[in-house]
Parts: sequence; C-alpha cells; structure tokens
Amino acid sequence: MSFIRIYAIIMRHLYLYKGRSLPRFLDILFWPVVTILTWGFLSLYLNDINLSNLNFVSIILGAVIFWEITQRTQQSISIYFLEDVWEKNFLNIFVTPLTLAEFFSASFILGVIKIIITCAVLFVISFFLYHFNLFMLGFTLIPYVANLFLFGVSVALFINAIILRFGTSAQVLAFGVIFIIQPISAVYYPVSALPLWIQPVSSIIPVTHVFEAMRETMQGVPFNIQSFLIATFLNIAYLLVAWLFFKHMFASVKKKGLLLKVQN
Repeated sequence: MSFIRIYAIIMRHLYLYKGRSLPRFLDILFWPVVTILTWGFLSLYLNDINLSNLNFVSIILGAVIFWEITQRTQQSISIYFLEDVWEKNFLNIFVTPLTLAEFFSASFILGVIKIIITCAVLFVISFFLYHFNLFMLGFTLIPYVANLFLFGVSVALFINAIILRFGTSAQVLAFGVIFIIQPISAVYYPVSALPLWIQPVSSIIPVTHVFEAMRETMQGVPFNIQSFLIATFLNIAYLLVAWLFFKHMFASVKKKGLLLKVQN
C-alpha cells in the first residue's frame, strides 16, 4: 500500500473545495446546521411541556448528532466515489498503480475530516443555543462515535458496489438507503416503540445498540459494555462482508469489461 497514492487521492478531492463549490460546502455545514436547529427547537418544546422526567434536549439532540455521524460518513464516501464517476475519471485513476485499498483508505480519511468539521459545528451550536454538551458522555463518546462511523462506511461500501455493477442508474441509493434504515434504528425512540415483528430486524443493526446505550448513559446508567460489544461485532462483520462484496463486484465488472458502463 502506497501512502503517496492515498495522499494524491485525498488532495484531488480537497482541491475541489478550493474552487468555492457551494454544493460541497452546503453538504458539510448547511444541512447539518438546519437539522440541528429544527430538532433543537423541537426538543426544547417537548422539554417545556414536561411529558415526562426525561430531558428531551439531551435525548433528541444527542440522537441528531449521532445520526449525522452515520449519515454523513455514508454519504461522504459514496459521493467521493460518485464524483469520479460523474467526472468520467474512474477509469483514469485505475489506469495508475492505485489499488482499491488505497482508493478507499483515502475516502475513509476524507470522511473522518468531514465528520470532524461537521461535528465541531454541531457541538458549538448545541452548546450555545441549547446548553447541551455531548461531552458529558465522557470517554463513552469514543466507542459510540467509532461504531457509528464504521456502520456508515459499511453502508457506503455496499452502495458503491451496487453502483459499480449497475452504473449511475443506481446512484439514487447513495442518498436514499440510509433514510430507509433510520426508522428501524431506534434513533429518536427506544426499540420497544417499534412493532414487535420489526424489533428482531432492528436488533441486527449496529447503530440500534449505540442509540439505546446512548439514551441509557444520558439517564445516568453506567456504560453498557454488552451493547458496545454487540455493535462492534456486527460492525466488523458488516464491514468485512461489504468490503468483500465490493471487491467481488469490482473484479466481476473488470472481467466483463463493464467499467465503462459505470460512467454512463
């Protein structure tokens, strides 16, 4: 693996921001800010009407920020992949000695950078507007965020593999699949609120265990090591399957001579 080639791919995408591309900056800052403002005011309202003893500001804003990590990770990696497809550059970069591992290592690093910027903005807004400090979770914040990020990577790899096989006609998946997963991931409500028949499906989604544990922690319950281990195990399994699936699709497309179709 060559770190020089990984660095080259990272710089290739960062230079796009130098051109003052408004859509790219909106993706990093505008939509996450709109989301945090919308749910922030809703959580304040729910807190004021005293539906229960729960602190809705902490529960909902924590869920919003945590979900942004998963969503932005998935969409960032998928969009970095699609940008090379849209610009008909996908074939060009793989004419070089660049490997798949190097290509996605660069996408992974870019995703981390983007998430750090986005989360920093959300943390500041949450603290000054709603007096919410996510760092009250302490060191438990690290394993929570790591699992959310890994799940976003797994979903992105799976979606990119489908796009690789079926071309740009499947690119809508990059923007829609994550929202299909959200309702059954117990983001804003516990798993017990879901219909009984769908709860087993929810339990095999790694982020479900993260959100359940996050709510417990915010209510004073000690860090749930069992939920963390389940989420981590599922994430490792999904990440491995997604990577192997992408490699299989890439090899299949190359063998059948369909790489050109990716750009059409």
